[in-house]
Amino acid sequence: MPTGTHTDIATPKDLLDLPGTVLGTSSWVDITQDQVDTFAVATGDHQWIHVDPQRAKGGPFGGTIAHGYLTLSLAPMFLAEVVRVQHCSEVLNYGVNKVRFPAPVPVGSRVRSVITLTAATERPGGGVEATFGLRYEIEGAGRPPCIAETVYLYR
Repeated sequence: MPTGTHTDIATPKDLLDLPGTVLGTSSWVDITQDQVDTFAVATGDHQWIHVDPQRAKGGPFGGTIAHGYLTLSLAPMFLAEVVRVQHCSEVLNYGVNKVRFPAPVPVGSRVRSVITLTAATERPGGGVEATFGLRYEIEGAGRPPCIAETVYLYR
């Protein structure tokens, strides 16, 4: 059961009044070696820093780390938990404007995201284009492992 905070939004048009608003913080998510290994198979990225725990012990991070794109791929789950827009017929992932990976995510750590609505505009033909800032956090760490700006369409 989610334990983060969220914002209920009545309609997509209500997003137009909320740019600059922190909408909530997701629940913590465990990052496991099984997740990392499965992601490696799905993407073909089998670099040892992700999938070889023995070799990674002697590496720069003292163990395996999650792929940056695995961390980013948690965005839809975090957004679905934190941003709850009612009365819309569809929600589409429209893309990503900016992504940075300032810190590694060690396997065995927990991550979450603080989500801010950074922009919202009405689209010609209907709907709202919403841009969200996601600042990921690692439990107990200072630097964010991912900072992203993602765009969704609500109709």
